Amino acid sequence: MIRLPPSTYATSCKGMSLPTLSAVFAEAGHPVSAGGRSSGWTWVTHDAGPGPGSGPDGFSVVALATCVTGFRYADRADLSEQVETVFLASTPACACAHGQNYMVPHCDAHPFQFVHSRGGFEQTYFNMGGRRESRRSGDLLVRELLDAGIVGRDTPAYEADPGFNADGALTLRIIADHFRLPSPPLLV
Repeated sequence: MIRLPPSTYATSCKGMSLPTLSAVFAEAGHPVSAGGRSSGWTWVTHDAGPGPGSGPDGFSVVALATCVTGFRYADRADLSEQVETVFLASTPACACAHGQNYMVPHCDAHPFQFVHSRGGFEQTYFNMGGRRESRRSGDLLVRELLDAGIVGRDTPAYEADPGFNADGALTLRIIADHFRLPSPPLLV
C-alpha cells in the first residue's frame, strides 16, 4: 500500500533543484518540512496544519505548486523544457457546500488531493477515494482509472465491495506509477 503521511502536502517538481524549489516556497511564506531529489523529481513537503493555507504573498501551497511551473519562475528553472509539478494532499476532501463541484476552487484548508500542473496551469485535478475521481478536471490518467475500475459506467469493484478504494490508496498508486514519483515523501 502506498500513502502520504497524515496532514501533509507534497509537491514533486521536474525542472528545479531542491535549493531553488525550497527557496521559492520559503520566499512565499511556506518553508518546507522535508525535501529531496530522486528519480528525476525534486520533492518538498509541508505540514497541512489547521487554518488557512495562504502565505503572506497570498499564495497557498497548492497555488504555488501550480505557479512555479509558469513564466513567473521560468528564470529559476534548471531545464529549458517546461517545469512540471505533481501536488498531493493527505488532507480530507473538502466538505464545503461547493466542494463537490470540481470546477469551483476548494477552501484553503482542503485543496484538491491531486493536482498536475504544467506551463503555469492546472492540467488535471481531483480528489481521491470514494468515487471522487469521477468528478475531475482534465483527462490525464483516465485510461488508468478506467482500467482499474475506479471511474466509468461499469465499475464492478464498487458493486462487489462498497469500501473499494475508499481511502484512495489505489488511485495514489496509479498516480505514483504514472509519473514515476519517488518513494519519499510517499510511504510504501
